[in-house]
Amino acid sequence: MNTQHQSQKRTKIIYWIFTLWMSLGMVSTAIVQLMRNKDELANFTNLGYPAYLMTIIGVWKLLGVIAILIPKHLLLKEWAYAGFFFVMSGAVISHLIVEDTMARTFPAVLLFVLVIISWYFRPADRKIMIID
Repeated sequence: MNTQHQSQKRTKIIYWIFTLWMSLGMVSTAIVQLMRNKDELANFTNLGYPAYLMTIIGVWKLLGVIAILIPKHLLLKEWAYAGFFFVMSGAVISHLIVEDTMARTFPAVLLFVLVIISWYFRPADRKIMIID
């Protein structure tokens, strides 16, 4: 087995581990948000956001996971990753601004890192290639 093939295999394994972990995190938090869990509602209001935003973000997370996991539709995947990047970086920044505890901030940081790693390690067949 050549080194390039091993590297591609390793990259694909890393991608799928982190993408599935990210997807599980996004789906589970989306469900909690769509069910308007009282702890999640308290978290949102503590950050200064209206309760209805939970529904919007919950739906976006579910749609984003679908976009990332389905084959093809590369531009849609890029949009989903961008959406995850903005929503999770915004969550991290919001927790930092209100000086939230690390216990409440860490889940947002973890999901943010998972998004970045999943995006970075996506295989070539899941990237938009721009040819000059």
